[in-house]
Amino acid sequence: MRIATFNILHGRSPEDDRVDVDRLAAAVKTLDADVLGLQEVDRDQPRSMNADLTAVAAEAMGAVDSQFVAALAGTPGGTWMSATGEEQPGSASYGIALLSRYPVVSWRVVRLPALRGRVPVWFRGARAPTLVGDEPRVAVAAVLDGPSGQFTVACTHLSFVPGWNSVQLRRLVRSLTGTREPLVVLGDLNMEPRQATRVSGLRPLAAGLTFTAQEPTRQLDHVLGRGPVAATGPGEVVRLPLSDHRALAVPCQVG
Repeated sequence: MRIATFNILHGRSPEDDRVDVDRLAAAVKTLDADVLGLQEVDRDQPRSMNADLTAVAAEAMGAVDSQFVAALAGTPGGTWMSATGEEQPGSASYGIALLSRYPVVSWRVVRLPALRGRVPVWFRGARAPTLVGDEPRVAVAAVLDGPSGQFTVACTHLSFVPGWNSVQLRRLVRSLTGTREPLVVLGDLNMEPRQATRVSGLRPLAAGLTFTAQEPTRQLDHVLGRGPVAATGPGEVVRLPLSDHRALAVPCQVG
């Protein structure tokens, strides 16, 4: 099977600063993933034409099951608050999604610890640290009924604050203790490969520079595994006509 992760920047292309749902659908078709994790996903947001981007992607890839989980409710620049999971249908939200061509046996949502207050962060090229806050973070996990039996996939988008993303990744992996294995954790982890494998205790299944899309210098997006799951070929970094990230895909044998 082909497993992929893609931070879609709410469907926007930095080239023309537009969101085009047909362009998003074409990009998802190009990835041709059987299991796909998406980050920075809008639903009912004015900036993305009030579209349900998860539904657009699900139709494009032929997913039989999909789940959008909001991390934030409201609109940027307006009412912008932590999502509770009890938002009404049609309300503007932003978060992550997991999509599958295989049936889902069960879903689980994991709300990750939030960073309280503002902390100093050194950004590359800066002469001094900047005080920053962070948005709420969440993960969604599914037990899938694959060709060789059941397995678990979890998708997330972690904090960009160094150290705090490690706290969140450890919490996520602990929360999945006892779940059906093999286990695959994928998403924009906002950390580089050595840290991701050390913190998670999982094996990397794909390698490649994914950020920034135009001239990538770092791998922030990952597909990690535990148990009887292995890559059957090299990971593929895919530049698509949207987002500031490249997608990461890998063929895998699961089970």
